[in-house]
Amino acid sequence: MEEGQPYLGEGEEGLEVKATSPTAAISIATATHSNEEDNYENTGSFQAFQEQAEPANPSGDKSSRSPNSSMTTKELQEYWRDEKRNCREVKVLFEIPSAKIVEKPFTKYVKYQIFIIQTGSFDSNKSVVERRYSDFERLHTNLLGEFAEEMEDITFPKKTLTGNFTEEIIIERKLAFQDYLRFLYSMECIRTSRMFIDFLMRPELEEAYSCLRGGQYTKALAGLLDIVVLQEKLTKHRPILLVPTLCAILVCHKDLENPRSAYEFGEKALLRLKRYPGHRYYLPLLETMISLAYELGKDFISFQEKMEERKAKKHQNKMVTLKELAVQEYTQ
Repeated sequence: MEEGQPYLGEGEEGLEVKATSPTAAISIATATHSNEEDNYENTGSFQAFQEQAEPANPSGDKSSRSPNSSMTTKELQEYWRDEKRNCREVKVLFEIPSAKIVEKPFTKYVKYQIFIIQTGSFDSNKSVVERRYSDFERLHTNLLGEFAEEMEDITFPKKTLTGNFTEEIIIERKLAFQDYLRFLYSMECIRTSRMFIDFLMRPELEEAYSCLRGGQYTKALAGLLDIVVLQEKLTKHRPILLVPTLCAILVCHKDLENPRSAYEFGEKALLRLKRYPGHRYYLPLLETMISLAYELGKDFISFQEKMEERKAKKHQNKMVTLKELAVQEYTQ
């Protein structure tokens, strides 16, 4: 995937298909669906955001319909409600209310506290991350390499040889970085890019997964729960991107012997995988949900049937566990 393209998912390509007959159209659709599932299976990278893109018009989705004369008034109203809901933009506001000077042996720098708030409704789960000047500078350099034309009117706070730790300079940069993030978010190609999303989440994700690999489940869980709130705000364009994090939270709850909470997050992950049975997390997640459902006295037959159905199509003898998948995220 080229860095400059919106971060819609690994392997997304535009396809133009022409069918000369209904039979040909059915064959093409079947082949496309099969290839899509194979692509999910062959996703080898263990990065939380390197997942496949959602289909634009999945079969059976009401929003994929087009208005036509055969629709009743009620159906037309429902159609336009769905269209409006799907087109509604989720807006995020960036604020940098404070900064702090960090002093360590042989180094001194300023950390800026970034609040990410979803607008349009009361956001009780404000996300907070901290970044230093060098982090912003790295982001800016990377974005210029891919979005030079889009960013030609933006100014970046310049380095100064002296006075970096004065109150005046810190206040000036707080305001500048706040405006900078708002400007970047205003452009769809940038706010959906991997570079922008990684800037806001990658350090925290790497730390949380490192704790998970080290068996520090309580610490990992706390970090992942904070991160998933931020992911929900920034990846509305591809809800499936939350699946690895939701599954990692499930793993933490399960190892901390909280089966009910584990089951709850497993349901959230399965909801996002409903139309993607070829996704690499699908079978391991079903296997874990069967175990949790049995432990909690819930219905596990439906999970078992789905797993057997997928296994029959996949012809896979050995399957990795959900925990094995989770610990391999962010190891590259």
